[in-house]
Amino acid sequence: MAIAKKSVVWGLFAVGGTVAAFLFPALIALFLLVAIGQVPDGLQYNNFSAFVSGWFGKIALFLVISFALWHSAHRLRVVFHDFGVRKDKFVAMVVYPIAALGTVLTAWYVYAI
Repeated sequence: MAIAKKSVVWGLFAVGGTVAAFLFPALIALFLLVAIGQVPDGLQYNNFSAFVSGWFGKIALFLVISFALWHSAHRLRVVFHDFGVRKDKFVAMVVYPIAALGTVLTAWYVYAI
């Protein structure tokens, strides 16, 4: 019986899409408030640094970044296919290792914080 590898990739793609759709607009709005000087109390540097330094903040930051990387890698693979690049295995061998490397580097960075 063959093992389907597409389900893992599709799962990461779906989770990353959900994270991107729900969290990124909220993060953009919050950081726009910071840019115009209307910083909410919870986003003061001390509070944000304390959140990211804790284990829950590190896990949340890692998950948001890594899922978004996997989502964008799969989306980029589909875009290449839509533009007529029919070397699907080659594109997959390029974009997924980049997402994996980004995930490893994110884990290293989050651990170092």
